[in-house]
Amino acid sequence: MAALRRRDTDAGPEPVVRTGGGLLPFGVVDVDGPSMVPTLYDGDKVVVKYGARIRAGAVVLVRHPMRQDLLVVKRAAERRSKGWWLLSDNQFLGNDSRDFGPVPQELVLGRVLLRVSPSVGWLAPAHWLERLLCRWPLGRVPGLAARFGVARGRLSPSR
Repeated sequence: MAALRRRDTDAGPEPVVRTGGGLLPFGVVDVDGPSMVPTLYDGDKVVVKYGARIRAGAVVLVRHPMRQDLLVVKRAAERRSKGWWLLSDNQFLGNDSRDFGPVPQELVLGRVLLRVSPSVGWLAPAHWLERLLCRWPLGRVPGLAARFGVARGRLSPSR
């Protein structure tokens, strides 16, 4: 798959990404910035499924609503009437929906499925697996849900 790479010169806490293109609904994206720590770190490579169904808790790739040439990775906290409310996993950094409001559905490009580098990590389990990992007895195993990309207790959208 040929990759079209794009570099953004904006330095700052926002996760700038460079994305691949092609005929397949999948692409590899480089994450740049600390806003998704501890889920994703600067330099991680992730696989995105373009056009995938989004649900609350998913890590998504979107066009920044104020700078649509900038692609960002955020967590979809909840769906609102005007779009998705997106949050950074790193609560100490802004530049998410707390700053720019809900992101329209047409700016949501896809769902981040897994991290492939530097280590493999699944970020989008099936809905049935997510429910299973949150219930007893598996829900009692420390860190198990997080290893499968289930975000529990992290989503606290402010209105």
